[in-house]
Parts: sequence; C-alpha cells; structure tokens
Amino acid sequence: IPIPLHPKKQQKRGYNQSDLFAEGLSETMGINWSPEAIKRSVFSDTQTRKTRYNRWKNVDSIFAIQHTEQLHSKHILLVDDVITTGATIEACATEILALPNTKVSAVTIACAQHIA
Repeated sequence: IPIPLHPKKQQKRGYNQSDLFAEGLSETMGINWSPEAIKRSVFSDTQTRKTRYNRWKNVDSIFAIQHTEQLHSKHILLVDDVITTGATIEACATEILALPNTKVSAVTIACAQHIA
C-alpha cells in the first residue's frame, strides 16, 4: 500500500511517486496492490524543513482506513518514496495496526541522512 497524498496535492503533482513504486513492487513480487485502502484525510504542510517533532505533529491523525476488510489479518507492506524521521510511516502504520491481527512492514526508495 502506498503512502497516500492528499487529493489536492496529487491533483497538483499529477501522480503519487509512492503509488508508482508500490505498483511496480506488486507486479514484481506477485502481491496485491491496494492504492485506495488508506486515505490521507487532512491536507498537511510539506515536511521538508520541519524538525523531527514538527514532522510527527504534522502527520498525526491524517490517515484513515478506507477498506478495513482488505487489511484485516494481513501483513501490509507500506511504500513511501523517502523516509527521513519515519513520522509519516509511523502515522500510517498506527492506523493499520489498530486493526486486529495486522502486521506492517515498510519499504522506501531512499533515506535522508540528516534532519534539522
């Protein structure tokens, strides 16, 4: 499952790079890809120049599970483009882990080395 963008941001950008990565992983690994299972329900500011704490606060409670039946009792692979502090992955994983018997792993294309 890709980390979702808010619809406004995706419309402006024209694509979600995490979704494209997740789709490719799905095809290569022969596993389901579920781009609409989780929704970003709140438009949040860019994380780019935020501190670790402010990144965490910026993504707190912004994700909502759309299709609990797809995720219940599954091991979910969350896909993001870049991980810096892990705040976005953590916020999304927290929502998934609230479902019974659910596990979460994460994969990313890149990791940032430093944060202010």
